Amino acid sequence: MLTFLFSAVFCATYLSPIISHVKGRDFTEQEMSHYRDRIKSMFYHAYNSYLENAYPYDELRPLTCDGQDTWGSFSLTLIDALDTLLILGNHTEFQRVATLLQDTIDFDTDVNASVFETNIRVVGGLLSAHLLSKRAGMEVEEGWPCSGPLLRMAEDAARKLLPAFQTPTGMPYGTVNLLRGVNPTETPVTCTAGVGTFILEFSTLSRLTGDPVFEDVARKALRALWRTRSDIGLVGNHIDVITSKWVAQDAGIGAGVDSYFEYLVKGAIMLQDEELLNMFHEYDKSIKNYTKFDDWYLWVQMHKGTVSMPVFQSLEAFWPGLQSLIGDISSATKTFHNYYTVWRQFGGLPEFYSIPQGYTVDKREGYPLRPELIESAMYLYKATGDPTFMQLGRDAVESIDKISRVNCGFATVKDVRDHKLDNRMESFFLAETIKYLYLLFDPENFLHNTGTEFELGGVQGDCILSAGGYIFNTEAHPLDPAALHCCSRDQAERRELQDILSFSEPLRPPMDQSDEMAGDRDPSNGGSRESIALKPGERRKPVLSCPTQPFSAKLAVMGQVFSDNS
Repeated sequence: MLTFLFSAVFCATYLSPIISHVKGRDFTEQEMSHYRDRIKSMFYHAYNSYLENAYPYDELRPLTCDGQDTWGSFSLTLIDALDTLLILGNHTEFQRVATLLQDTIDFDTDVNASVFETNIRVVGGLLSAHLLSKRAGMEVEEGWPCSGPLLRMAEDAARKLLPAFQTPTGMPYGTVNLLRGVNPTETPVTCTAGVGTFILEFSTLSRLTGDPVFEDVARKALRALWRTRSDIGLVGNHIDVITSKWVAQDAGIGAGVDSYFEYLVKGAIMLQDEELLNMFHEYDKSIKNYTKFDDWYLWVQMHKGTVSMPVFQSLEAFWPGLQSLIGDISSATKTFHNYYTVWRQFGGLPEFYSIPQGYTVDKREGYPLRPELIESAMYLYKATGDPTFMQLGRDAVESIDKISRVNCGFATVKDVRDHKLDNRMESFFLAETIKYLYLLFDPENFLHNTGTEFELGGVQGDCILSAGGYIFNTEAHPLDPAALHCCSRDQAERRELQDILSFSEPLRPPMDQSDEMAGDRDPSNGGSRESIALKPGERRKPVLSCPTQPFSAKLAVMGQVFSDNS
């Protein structure tokens, strides 16, 4: 344990000084405080409008001042906004809403729900709230973070999704009925991201609860998807989960694919998993070879590499932030500047932007207040201290507040050319857009902790938690990797004691010391534990260990050092 604490402090002390001497350059503390207050005001205008006009529906309709269910009737905006409340410093409302959700949300309902959206928004939001509940001043159960009511809610929601993974390939259906499972007439075609965006939430569940089924199915889906890549190393946009045949063969980094690549990188960091990182690096080579042109990323045919759509999609704007996590700051900065020029052209990012024409694409002119460019700005400012990234944050605050604010919240921009509005406020506006904006202007926020602060938890009360290194899921819900290590260690110690007392062989290897848990024992792979992302005979090496990372690669691993003897 002392090794873990020393390493965490080492990361914070010796790898982060490059940021501090340029923090706030060209932005005074008074200016940063001004924008923090502006962003808080935006949040509460939207949040209170939802409570007054839309709760208990999923989302607010800001033009008609009423609500609608969109993703399953979960009071979704409350779940998505819960951790943002704490990040803004509102402990009282966090406690009230967390208690309210426990009393009112029921997943035993006859509702067809998106497997992907329920995972990232509901399961991710509840897991994040569970891991932050002690900081928020809530009374936690003995043994927290390995137990707790919000964790049990997240587990309940995730179990409702498991029937979707019961396919010949292990790749999940896109929709599941929470009460009846998968409808017999359900289409087997789903998007790539809908297959590959589970490893963060599901491995967190497995490591906290001790039930490997969640991580197992997430890994099986990832490996099945990996085996479908083309001869030139690309994946398409939509796939048949029964036959593994590609239905849409456009390859890119945007809509339908985006978070698959994101979860390979973040999963590698959170789980210290070299296999996932190798998968991403192989994809990254092909992406650069076939889709990158002048620091833009186009859509190409997955087998031939020929350009199919020379467009920039707003969802692609997460890519520079992801590049910063692997240390590719130069490439990330160039691409970010391309995307920023589009923002300045319209005061927001249209869903599709024609690169050759330098203008919007017909019927794709909207901006639903997406967070991706702001997310990249936060990561890149953290990495470089370049005030350009904070200037994007300033521009975003001014644009959104001027264009989208209405009496009942903030409205989606229907057309960035004339700023006409649409009657919807997506829950991710409070979960992601506001959160990333606030974190950009709040360098002292606890989520930026570099290991100088921590709290204790775990069954024995000796786990170091909340020391930094938070991993954001694709809905911007922060997860603390130290909690996974803590609960996995406690479970391993309990199994070891049980083995000693029963004079039996070990029941199973500890979760964080096995070769990626039981997921490596893929029946379709002959039960082999050999990594499918490593060359035959190639040995695993320690991965993403904080003290050995260069500055540019350390952003998401500050304070997060896990080793077998921690």
